Amino acid sequence: MNRAIRNKMLKENYSKLLIIVVTVALTFVGCNRKTIFSHYESTPVEGWEMGEDLLFDVGRVMEDGTYETAIGIRTTLDYPYTSITLIVEQDVRPGLRKYVDTVSVELMDHDGTVLGKGVSAFQYVIPYRRLQLNKDDSLHVAVSHCMAREILPGILDVGLIVSSTDSRE
Repeated sequence: MNRAIRNKMLKENYSKLLIIVVTVALTFVGCNRKTIFSHYESTPVEGWEMGEDLLFDVGRVMEDGTYETAIGIRTTLDYPYTSITLIVEQDVRPGLRKYVDTVSVELMDHDGTVLGKGVSAFQYVIPYRRLQLNKDDSLHVAVSHCMAREILPGILDVGLIVSSTDSRE
């Protein structure tokens, strides 16, 4: 076999193997066994209207334990403020526990530097509350904004992430 053809085949096989190894590695790194819920709701292109709740329903948890909730926000440079204030309502059922909080998040520093991760869209994940949940409890969450503008541009998505903080193998 011609040496040039053999080298070309080796490079192609090496490239394929590298892609497979990277894909498998990212799959293992990206999979977090502790995350039990992660979902984002998109806001309207024209803007997120005040009083428009974004709703998240976390089904029954499988085990008693401590769970951490976090709010995710994705913004663009069209967002007109350096921070955002959210109202987060959490209902734990059937325990009938309700938590309502105002959460303020800085999106830019005092120099105007974006604090989120990204280039044209920016991701923020804000740890919110730890909850003690019992087996078969479910969680219902509503998120809305309470900013000065009635319709808030530049918010792409808002999400909820729920993770177990208990260490299990």
